[in-house]
Amino acid sequence: MYFSRFLATGLLLVSFQSLAAPVVGAIDRATLLSVYQLAVENDAQLSAARHAFQASREAVPQARAGLLPNLSAGATSEKTRLDRDQPGLVRERSGIVFQARLTQPLFRLDRWYQLKAAESSADQAELELAAQEQELILNAAKAYFETLKALDQLSASQAEEAGLDGQRAQAEARLRDGVSSITDVLDAQAAFDMAHANRMLAEQKVQDAYEAIYRLTQVAFSAIDGIDHGLAVAAPEPFDPRAWTELASVQNLRLQASAHAVTAAERTYARSRAGHLPTLDAVASYRKGDNDSFGYSNPTDFGLSQYQGNVAQGSVGLELNIPIYSGGSISSQARESSERLLQSRDEFEDARREIVQRTRNAFRAVTSNVVQVAARRQTIRSSAESLKANRVGLDLGTRNTGDVLDAQRQLYAAVRDYNDARYDYILETLTLKLNAGTLSPEDLHALAAFSKQGYDPSKDFLPPDIGPLDARGR
Repeated sequence: MYFSRFLATGLLLVSFQSLAAPVVGAIDRATLLSVYQLAVENDAQLSAARHAFQASREAVPQARAGLLPNLSAGATSEKTRLDRDQPGLVRERSGIVFQARLTQPLFRLDRWYQLKAAESSADQAELELAAQEQELILNAAKAYFETLKALDQLSASQAEEAGLDGQRAQAEARLRDGVSSITDVLDAQAAFDMAHANRMLAEQKVQDAYEAIYRLTQVAFSAIDGIDHGLAVAAPEPFDPRAWTELASVQNLRLQASAHAVTAAERTYARSRAGHLPTLDAVASYRKGDNDSFGYSNPTDFGLSQYQGNVAQGSVGLELNIPIYSGGSISSQARESSERLLQSRDEFEDARREIVQRTRNAFRAVTSNVVQVAARRQTIRSSAESLKANRVGLDLGTRNTGDVLDAQRQLYAAVRDYNDARYDYILETLTLKLNAGTLSPEDLHALAAFSKQGYDPSKDFLPPDIGPLDARGR
């Protein structure tokens, strides 16, 4: 198959990785490669696509059969009774006729076009299966990284909740000391309640993300390896959207499948028009049976003919059939297939435009995420310093509790945005390669080189040069 050979190479790489980290030990802890490997084995959509391909390819031998010899054999058993007006003159006769017929099409242009259309449809089905296999790479990566994103969001929410809880306790202490108002306490309480609700929602999203992995792999993982913050975030190469769209126009598997659908429709249209043409077959037949059953004796005198034994008959000839009028069905089928052809061409053009649009969008997304990751990382540093300064200002009386709460919320919003941009960069890069038709299991293998075993979301959700932050945001 177009992509399956490449997929087999990628799976071999996955297998080598599995030798270093056995799948048995990875059942409790998911890795990127184990999720993909299990998805290849257990994904229901991929399995359905494989069965659909196997079913579609059977159309080729079925169409080819219309151009090959057709041999049939049979037998007829008859019992005939003749009762004449004369009293007592009743004749009965029974016999069996064996017959065989061989037909070899000599000129069947409609069937030839039918075979070519079936071959194009089989190529289309093969490309669609390859596209499904390629899309599974992205789906496995998406389920994996969406889970990591949910875990990092949960860790950020937990840290924010802990920080706001400390801020609430500090506001209550300042109120008891008479250096703060009840408003500061209420503001701190409201901020903590919001953070608590967000943390509970983040926990639900983590469970939902693990469910997405389970749907693909049918394995209930309880932990997951992370991705090191040192993963290189670089612009697409080549850094030219036109180069990517040109590549997608040639190599995108879905678009290639749509092109084969157009070819199949063209050949189906030619087959419909060929329905007006004559057909020519070579025919050979052989029959053997009772003489009366062949009709050689007078049916009114059967049983009284001169010869009443078995008779063998063979014939070879040409059979020409010229369609003259079939109620308008052939013309109607030609008009239908013509419209189907126009439909397939429009669908191909729409698919081409969609692929170009998605490729451009993915290129812009990757380029934007490269900037976003660096900017969000710097924002975390700036927000952490801002929070520290506001805390000092609160102690000196130049800042109030609301300023500190705003600074703390800004810090953890920056953390969430940073992690979103980091994982979005990975997924958009894979999406760009998928649209261009170059995505392969080797891309996952390259990402797996940055996997972080023993990943602890509560500590690793922040870059090592920034974290950790304690409950007070320091």
